[in-house]
Amino acid sequence: MLPLEIWLLAGQLIFCLSTFSIFTFFAVCSGLDNKITVYPLSIEEDVSAKKKTVGTHTSYMSCCIFPNSDQQILTGSGDSTCALWDVESGQLLQSFQSHQGDIMAIDLAPSETGNTFVSGSCDRLALVWDMRTGQCVQAFEGHDSDVNSVKFHPSGDAIATGSDDATCRLFDLRADREVAVYNKESIIFGVNSVDFSVSGRLLFAGYNDYTVNVWDTLKTCRVAMLYGHENRVSCLKVSPDGCAFATGSWDCTLRVSTHSRFLKMLFCLTFVMFTYTNSPIF
Repeated sequence: MLPLEIWLLAGQLIFCLSTFSIFTFFAVCSGLDNKITVYPLSIEEDVSAKKKTVGTHTSYMSCCIFPNSDQQILTGSGDSTCALWDVESGQLLQSFQSHQGDIMAIDLAPSETGNTFVSGSCDRLALVWDMRTGQCVQAFEGHDSDVNSVKFHPSGDAIATGSDDATCRLFDLRADREVAVYNKESIIFGVNSVDFSVSGRLLFAGYNDYTVNVWDTLKTCRVAMLYGHENRVSCLKVSPDGCAFATGSWDCTLRVSTHSRFLKMLFCLTFVMFTYTNSPIF
């Protein structure tokens, strides 16, 4: 598969890139230059000449997402803060300060209002924030090392975390506590990225040992282990329709696994899982 267009962007190493939707005509990226930069998605223009700096942190930018609008961008940084910016004016709308370590990941709650997000940090905490007030409304602890990834459950009632302590954890927002830990004695490498299946029954986790482990969120057991990469799995994402998931790695490859391929793998493990509505596991 060949890319439609390649842009060579001068500057520091890029850590994250985000677009609001397939209909958005610009992308936002950030990295070691501490800046949030907007680039037009056009094959007819020099994107470097048209780029615009939206805002600047005092340390590297580790993550950025659009909070249900292409008019604002939410960022996380190595300066221990998250920030909400206006894309057009570059104005800082809200700053979120409670972490005591580098912010490694952020995720938005699955709601139409989009007023809540979660952040994971090197201070071993996952914090839930109210975007309207800038206040931390819940704090979850339990990890023994950096929290590298955070993800809201599709229901919006729980969050999953992945950490350098080689565990994934599930925290219930209503109970305000940890409800599950996903680990095995044989797993000694850190977790870089997590994502849920569409139903929320499965949790996918990418590890530093080049593998992806798939966990049953209810039974807390591993149901599959996926190989293929030749270096650490740095990121992964389940497709919106649940029919596939993609993994990115330090081996400079992106791999896509389809729904049918994964179901065959589960059949080989002698069982198949369904949601309570008898819909497919994804």
